[in-house]
Amino acid sequence: MNNPMCEMFGIDVPIFAFSHCRDVVAEVSKAGGLGVLGMARMSPQRVGEELKWIDDHIGGKPYGIDILMPTTYQDSGELKFDPEHLLPQKQVQFVRKMLDDAGIPPLPTPDADQIAQANLEGLNFTPEEGVKMVEIALQHPIKLIVNALGSPPKALVDRAHARGIKVAALAGTAKHAIRHRNAGCDFVIAVGTEAGGHTGVISSMVLWPRIVDAVAPLPVLGGGGVGRGRQLAAALAMGCEGVWCGSIWLKTVQSEVTPEMKAKMLAAGSEDAVLTRSFTGKSGRVLRSRYTDAWDGPGAPEILPAPLQRYLWEAEARGRLERARATDFLIYPVGQIVGDMKEETSVRNIVHDMINELLESKERLDRLLA
Repeated sequence: MNNPMCEMFGIDVPIFAFSHCRDVVAEVSKAGGLGVLGMARMSPQRVGEELKWIDDHIGGKPYGIDILMPTTYQDSGELKFDPEHLLPQKQVQFVRKMLDDAGIPPLPTPDADQIAQANLEGLNFTPEEGVKMVEIALQHPIKLIVNALGSPPKALVDRAHARGIKVAALAGTAKHAIRHRNAGCDFVIAVGTEAGGHTGVISSMVLWPRIVDAVAPLPVLGGGGVGRGRQLAAALAMGCEGVWCGSIWLKTVQSEVTPEMKAKMLAAGSEDAVLTRSFTGKSGRVLRSRYTDAWDGPGAPEILPAPLQRYLWEAEARGRLERARATDFLIYPVGQIVGDMKEETSVRNIVHDMINELLESKERLDRLLA
């Protein structure tokens, strides 16, 4: 393609794939796009292991990383499993009662603290933790660093550029996109509210051209509700230079989600991807469950600020629910494209289907405009 993003990274198609799964990252890059590894759920040791695996299996193709460096968060200090001091008791007791009333067994006493601590250590949500992740990633041949929460620090941008690494950031408003441009980003990712995970409230149809105009001539990727070639065609038609996809890869055989969660996604409709603060403390779209419903119900306590609300999930809920395989309570970030995810497939098939549908869309427009 005659495309600035393809030229920037030496790729065949401007399909950028965010995933927490190393297999998805490698397969997208080998299929002609660019895989980006999300590192927010990894310990420093695991980050190094995952990147080494990608290096060994990606065949020299380019890839990137996605980090969380929020501009605002509540410092929780050193993370040790100690709900009596780390988290407010009102919220702790609310979660415990929710699960007790549903008949979810508590974790065995010898395992409970260890499981909760392991879950907490896998989180990277603060600027300091983001810096640690970047230090490890810079020991690998990454080609892109994306900041998912706010503008990247100038020191990070300068250091990346000195190594020939491109930098980008996600934006849910034109104001944020302009900040990213002024911070030195090489391109901006405009993410509409249809997206999974942390997202704003403006739809992709409105947001994409608004951000394209706001930061021109800086390239823009369109994200939020993208999983088909027609959506790629729409992004290109609105001035974007490619797309940023995340949720669509969850239905692949390479995906990291459990079979139970994948089945839940394949049965879900777009309306089941709800916008809530109950998962991390920041507005995010996740698969609706009895856990999210409880926080939206009467009598629910105030949702904690980030990252404490996420720590509450990891310390008090996740271990019990996963041990009991209580899928009706489990949550997972996913966008409204989940309504189109009806059967399992491969990463390569998704990329090929997107390209074919893009070409069909072009041919249709050519006929209409002839």
